[in-house]
Amino acid sequence: MTDLAPPTEAPRSLASGRSALAVPPAEGLARRTISDNLAREILISERFRAQLLAGAFGGALIAFLALSASYPGAMAEFFHSRLDRVRVGLLLGGFAAYELVALRGIEKLIQSRKKPAVARRYVDTLVETSLPTLAIVYYMSIVEPFEALLLPPAFVYFVFILLSTLRLDPKLCVFSGIVAAAEYALLSFFVLQGATAKAATNPLASAAHHLGKALILLGSGVAAGFVARRLEKGFRRTLESLEDRSRILSVFGQHVSPAVVEQLLAQKADVRSELREVCVMFLDVRNFTAFSERKSPEEVVGYLNALFDFMIESVNAHHGIVNKFLGDGFMAVFGAPLRGDNDCKNAVEAAIEIVSRLEALVADGSIPATRVGIGIASGKALIGNVGSSERKEYTVIGDVVNVASRVEGLNKELGSQILVTARVFESCGLELPEASATAPLHVRGRKEPVRIFRLA
Repeated sequence: MTDLAPPTEAPRSLASGRSALAVPPAEGLARRTISDNLAREILISERFRAQLLAGAFGGALIAFLALSASYPGAMAEFFHSRLDRVRVGLLLGGFAAYELVALRGIEKLIQSRKKPAVARRYVDTLVETSLPTLAIVYYMSIVEPFEALLLPPAFVYFVFILLSTLRLDPKLCVFSGIVAAAEYALLSFFVLQGATAKAATNPLASAAHHLGKALILLGSGVAAGFVARRLEKGFRRTLESLEDRSRILSVFGQHVSPAVVEQLLAQKADVRSELREVCVMFLDVRNFTAFSERKSPEEVVGYLNALFDFMIESVNAHHGIVNKFLGDGFMAVFGAPLRGDNDCKNAVEAAIEIVSRLEALVADGSIPATRVGIGIASGKALIGNVGSSERKEYTVIGDVVNVASRVEGLNKELGSQILVTARVFESCGLELPEASATAPLHVRGRKEPVRIFRLA
């Protein structure tokens, strides 16, 4: 394993928990990313709405033309009048063509990652919500005008108000309700003003009846706005969660366990630089160079993966993270980014479990004879996110890192597998009958000898 640089004293300005190593949180960039992703999701939702409407209008046009040509008598009886195939065909075909053009525009916006113009969205809402109005106006030419207000087209307003929720914009939903209510109310006003004496006596021709229907349309738009708002909030929360998860994985690496990721998300862990008490573990696979010289690259990689698989699992299970891979070993940290109840205890238990599982795998022939060297030290360290705007890495800097590395190297001299500093041994609070203290040893880079305990 390559030696680390000699320990250096952290600048005094770091003692406050902030330093030049602290990378300012890219909150503005994250918000823009979420906003852009949300805009894209809204466009995808609008594309679905346009596809749905284009298909519905196109299907209705084909069905109408086919049925009116094959069964003209039945169609006339069903609608109580002979429908004008040209005008109805133009109406349905025109709306189908309009939705296809809108669909094409949405596709271009999705590909170019641009946002639709606000005015265009309101125009689309106005045009679509006006379809039932046009249908009612056409019916007025073939039946008694006030009767046209009672026919099915008047209820199609609710369909367009419902579909407006797919725009994920509460204002557009309310606008759709306003358009439907206003157009229906105006039609009712003009129809009832010119109603015949016979029609005027019909209870269904009362102004209150149609005004009530207009208010229901308006209320439906408001209700759709609340639904759209809830959907938009749900989308935003999901995107924020995904963005947070992506940020954590990019900072701490994919070897962080899902459980740690969930804790970081729940606690909104910050990655700004700070001084913190941590416990650092260095692990090195013994005689790896000699092993790799006799094996193919594929065998070497498979061997390391087999080792690291359960080793990382043990570290994660004891609330630590593997911070760096060092060829045939790694550095793990306990106490950052999340603090445990007793980080020294967690580190020692993880080390003992690693050695135990390693011996079991060697005993049953799953892996070749293998020994490791583990060194553990605790102390204050500067933790934080270091790097550039293109690539950042969560790192731990301080004397404790160098001490842990040097202690791990002493395993070669002592023929041991787990060595910990006296501070770690005393802090872990574990009953370790096989532990034995060594004479104070000189660790390269430190003037004073270090008390070491051998655990395995």
